[in-house]
Amino acid sequence: MKKVLIPTKLNAVARETLEAHGGYNVVQDESSDLRSLASEHSDAHALIVRSEKVTAEIIDAMPSLKVVIRAGAGYNTIDTRYARSRNIDVMNTPGANANAVAEEVIALMLADARHVIPADESTRSGKWEKKNFMGKEITGKTVGIVGFGAIGQLVAKRLAGFEVKVLAYDPFLSAERARDLGATSAELTEIFEKCDYISLHMPENDETRGIINKTLFARMKNGATIINCARAGILNEDDLRSLKADKGIRFLNDVYPKDEAGDKPIADIADIMLPHLGASTVEANWNAAHRSATQLMGYDDKGIASYVVNRDVPMGLDKAYSELAFALAHACRGIAGGNKQMKLIETSFYGDLANFGDWLLVQIVAALSDGFDRSLGFDAALDYLKEMGVEYFNRDADTSKGYGNSITVDVTTSVDASLFQRISVRGTVAEGNMMISRINDFDKLYFEPIGTCVIFIYKDRPGVIGQIGRALADAGLNISDMRNPHDPSGENSLALMRISEKADCEVIDKIAEQIDALHASCITF
Repeated sequence: MKKVLIPTKLNAVARETLEAHGGYNVVQDESSDLRSLASEHSDAHALIVRSEKVTAEIIDAMPSLKVVIRAGAGYNTIDTRYARSRNIDVMNTPGANANAVAEEVIALMLADARHVIPADESTRSGKWEKKNFMGKEITGKTVGIVGFGAIGQLVAKRLAGFEVKVLAYDPFLSAERARDLGATSAELTEIFEKCDYISLHMPENDETRGIINKTLFARMKNGATIINCARAGILNEDDLRSLKADKGIRFLNDVYPKDEAGDKPIADIADIMLPHLGASTVEANWNAAHRSATQLMGYDDKGIASYVVNRDVPMGLDKAYSELAFALAHACRGIAGGNKQMKLIETSFYGDLANFGDWLLVQIVAALSDGFDRSLGFDAALDYLKEMGVEYFNRDADTSKGYGNSITVDVTTSVDASLFQRISVRGTVAEGNMMISRINDFDKLYFEPIGTCVIFIYKDRPGVIGQIGRALADAGLNISDMRNPHDPSGENSLALMRISEKADCEVIDKIAEQIDALHASCITF
């Protein structure tokens, strides 16, 4: 029998489910130190944890360990890199706490709207300050949901009974899928301008860190409420502090840089603060425990690894092609404008890469959406596409084209209800370096997708490259590499340039206006 160690307070359903399977010996001990438990149970096959720190020392103490399962979504407390070096898979159970977080959002909205916390304190002290606690109703208000994945969608569903208008922002969400879920797709700026309540449900990464900032706060309606039950880093606290009083913004918060006791820097601006209670429900604990058990059984019995978060590059695949798939999709996203709604993803994997199409799709989806982790599996990617209403089609590669080991990624975005835009990018790896070989009809580029690049498409005529170069120089930007091909018709030209640092939107817009560009974008790889 395989030994499973559960060194945490986890619902008994995990142990019961595994024991009912018949192939597991489960040891659950929430009171002992993990270090000592790891030494005592060095023969453990699997480890199921919640927020416990799984360090290299813990891993080394269990030489038979094959899989670590985080009963929850976040796995930053697990040394996933070291686990991989020991050929140990790390899994999580995303979505198990989605409803708990969604209900917490509603609880915060109601508690603040009706002054539940201060009214309770006042009444307990013997006062009767009814006039001081005039509240407001949620019914009929406009609610913005920033990030419309599993949690955001459940927030919209839970709000349905309040007869609110829901605006949803998610770059990866199709407008049709949003409508199916009772929401209207909207841009981020529109949400901050129109909504009475704004609930944040974005992951924190390089793309989203600090994205909720002064520019957006300045657009908020006076007296509007912002709720953060996602990640602390997506919101710029200093920017909120500078505008909160003038605009009468209400701020309800459940997330912090670190989950620990001590003073919190947002205490002066948070109207309600909770100690990261989003997943703290009996039901969420049951869900995470049950998912942990069923995923372990599927992993052992059927080799299902959908939620492994530290999978290395598959045997036989050069890691450079993994990075290429991510870079090509990232280029599509940048050319599309970064935040356009996705309708369709199409791929072609040429040569030996046809054997790794499932794995490479994960990298493509992760590049196109901040809400999907590139360390997950193919089944998780398909589930995510379905959840967001995005179609996927992998074409049979035409081997007669002689492209060798190369990848084509096509993305169709919805510009509005009647207009669609298609971006197609092909690339390969040459001498260990990624190369973009084609963007739409502009072929034979052989451009390395690194650093920051600007792209301009314009009606071909003399002098345009000089105009672009002068404008970039005036902005203090140097060109280090460039391609300037024509399309097959000879009417249009592409200026693809690597520049010294990211260009401000104002600079790109100014150049586009000067050269009457058909397209202009700036992409940082």
